[in-house]
Amino acid sequence: MHSFNKAMNYQNPSKEGYYGDFGGAYIPEMLYSNVETLKAQYIQIMQDPEFQKEFHALLKDYVGRPTPLFYAERLSKEIGTQIYLKREDLCHTGAHKINNTVGQILLAQRLGKKKIIAETGAGQHGVATATVCALKGMECVVYMGEKDIERQAPNVARMKMLGATVIPATSGSKTLKDATNEAIRAWINEPNETHYIIGSVVGPHPYPDMVARFQSVISDEIRKQLKEKTGSELPTHVVACVGGGSNAAGAFYHFLNEETVELVAVEAAGHGVHSGMSAATTQLGKPGILHGSKSILMQTPDGQVVEPHSISAGLDYPGIGPLHAFLYESKRGTFTSATDEEALDWAFHLSEIEGIIPALETAHAFAILHKMNFKPTDVVVVCLSGRGDKDLATYMQVMDLKK
Repeated sequence: MHSFNKAMNYQNPSKEGYYGDFGGAYIPEMLYSNVETLKAQYIQIMQDPEFQKEFHALLKDYVGRPTPLFYAERLSKEIGTQIYLKREDLCHTGAHKINNTVGQILLAQRLGKKKIIAETGAGQHGVATATVCALKGMECVVYMGEKDIERQAPNVARMKMLGATVIPATSGSKTLKDATNEAIRAWINEPNETHYIIGSVVGPHPYPDMVARFQSVISDEIRKQLKEKTGSELPTHVVACVGGGSNAAGAFYHFLNEETVELVAVEAAGHGVHSGMSAATTQLGKPGILHGSKSILMQTPDGQVVEPHSISAGLDYPGIGPLHAFLYESKRGTFTSATDEEALDWAFHLSEIEGIIPALETAHAFAILHKMNFKPTDVVVVCLSGRGDKDLATYMQVMDLKK
């Protein structure tokens, strides 16, 4: 069993935005007033009854919440335990990302911003941002790695159809890290008019806390739905994939201070943790600063960021959110990983035994189920963070190879 520090409230970072040693706001001077304004006002705005009313109305009528909690009968039988799937793949736009973008666009409006910028890896956050910008009539610019633009073409088309401008990031590995660099650079150039909607629990404080709070609707619903189905609000395990970690933060949030619930985070091991082609941050990383906060990241001995690799564009990130770094270091969370091959196998397996085609990111979470020692009486909730439409090109390549 994991250790548990009763004195620690895992949900709330310190005033400076630290979870233990991780977090903070390491930002260029040009962004200082923007981030300080956000920091000073975000809690107040989010807790305003009018904000809450509009946020929850949109989650219900636009996003389609609450998402179902589905008992996966055949999967449960195969693994030998009770497995429930939190169906974030059924949200409007196909993933959990929309929960956060709905919250942040309402926040941006209240801060008087006119333009939205975002970064995206798999494109789900880009689509979710373009969606809410279309809904609220705001200009939207999305930065996306050139490599990701190629491998996630359907999402690029969706963003453009929704009226967003998609700008390729052509430096470095041309993936999520580089898209984030470009977005931050653009934000520095026009900080006053622009709100940057970060898609994960990364970046300078207050973003990790803010995104976790918007995504916490996932675990809030899980508690209520489990109570209805099992008589108890608490599962024994919550399992989620982790890149930056927003679906995991949302699925874990209302269980962070429940010591009986084991939180299982699954990173992308790529070709293998020690293959040199991996994104298993907690296994390979050490403390450092990236994109405005201190966390665990993959880096060379002299502190240069090591290029990550994952078959899933959304997990292809060299760091991890500061909350997750703290969950790892404090041993509150169990961190493990799955390879590209394991994730692919499970994408097909889940499709065949439950009739649900998952996103490649999500498939990583399923890939560790048979490695865990679950008891028949355990209640395991897997956050099914996204649907697999965007990965069909990859799945089709695999099917062609299998012929």
